Amino acid sequence: MSGSLTSVTILPEKSEETNSRLIKMSRRLYHYLQMENHRELQIMVGTKTIRANIQISDSLPRELHMPEDFFTYFSLPVRKVNLQAKYFSGSNTLKLGPVIGLLTDFSPKNGEEPNFRSIHKFCEDLHQVVSENGGFLYVFSFKHFLQHGYYFENGSWIGTSPPAPDVIYNRIHSRILENKQEFVEFRGTLEQLAIPIFNDRFLSKWEVYDQLKNEHHLSSYIPETALLSRDTLHSFLQTYETIFIKPIHGSQGKNIIKLEKISEDQFTLQTSGQSQADALQALAAHEIYQEIKLLMQNRICIVQEGISFIDYQSSAMDFRVLVHRNYGKKWEITSIVARIGAVQEFVSNVARGGHTIKPVTALRSKMAPKTALQTFKLIKELSLETAEKVSALSAGITGELGIDVGVDEKGKPWLIEVNSKPSKAFEDDSGKIRPSAKAIIRFCTSLAFETLNEKEV
Repeated sequence: MSGSLTSVTILPEKSEETNSRLIKMSRRLYHYLQMENHRELQIMVGTKTIRANIQISDSLPRELHMPEDFFTYFSLPVRKVNLQAKYFSGSNTLKLGPVIGLLTDFSPKNGEEPNFRSIHKFCEDLHQVVSENGGFLYVFSFKHFLQHGYYFENGSWIGTSPPAPDVIYNRIHSRILENKQEFVEFRGTLEQLAIPIFNDRFLSKWEVYDQLKNEHHLSSYIPETALLSRDTLHSFLQTYETIFIKPIHGSQGKNIIKLEKISEDQFTLQTSGQSQADALQALAAHEIYQEIKLLMQNRICIVQEGISFIDYQSSAMDFRVLVHRNYGKKWEITSIVARIGAVQEFVSNVARGGHTIKPVTALRSKMAPKTALQTFKLIKELSLETAEKVSALSAGITGELGIDVGVDEKGKPWLIEVNSKPSKAFEDDSGKIRPSAKAIIRFCTSLAFETLNEKEV
């Protein structure tokens, strides 16, 4: 039977003996870990293990003293470090961790600290949560996997030769990079090493729609959608007053086209980032397809029914719901914000000049307080069910999703988009740790120790 997960402080000790394998722990910690009178065991950090002998000492209850050589062997900095510990009796192994590798794309210059771009501050938040809860986090690029990474210490990111991680959180910014052969080979290396990676790729808009369109409870909350072709465009133009054209791999509200019918055979065309006053006027239906092909530069796109969503003070509005998996693999809502678009923008993305407000405040601007709360509840229910279905139907491990929801004038929520690499710009980072940072570390810890559980069975 395995013991409980507990936080411990690991301290390095100089040893007078060469190749000493003696570790020291308090009697209280020894019994708490349920080590059943074992005085020899394996210690595991990341994917490495080492044999050790146990000495019961009078150290503080949550301290574990290890030879400095152990720190070097495990590729940990030789200093005090807080980790989680769990004893697995089946393999007589004391697992210490989690060791978390955050994968992203960045290009550090010699002698300069790395810049992790839009997630730089988020990486610091993750480090703080790890430091408080126990664990070791480092950031790396896949080209330097197991060769070089960065951990945070005393306000700076320090270069190191890192340990093989228990789990990898993928925050690569580029879809193009994820499709390169060298990244495919990196994924193959992870499979060989049995290192789990979650949110391992971007989702496409068409993939999500195709997965969910036949789900009975969700299909009525999804706007009619099809892959763009001359025929599907013609059909949508005949059917709907407003339609949207979106690249299946688009993000941040870029390159979206809005078409609105102004007469039987004429439409206005507006692109995101273009003011309403500059919208192209009076395009005939037969001209639109070729115009779109030029604007989209042959990107694969979807065509989507336009729903009339409620706005906020005449600005576009939708709701970003951030969801994470918890220890029990159940989806939970971490945060919800109402996104308000910039003036004359038909998209609400913060990246395109929008801002956020509290969701219930936004809803109450358009409906009675009781109705606003009911609608808020529906938004949460739709988001959680969407997360369950997307994660179940997608390959790989999914631990985090950003779900965009619009609300029509009857108070009905509509699923707009599902993001596997959600922006961190929607959470309050004014000196506080983002809720998503805490959720990510919880999920990483669960994966790290669960992996060893599975190996024991």
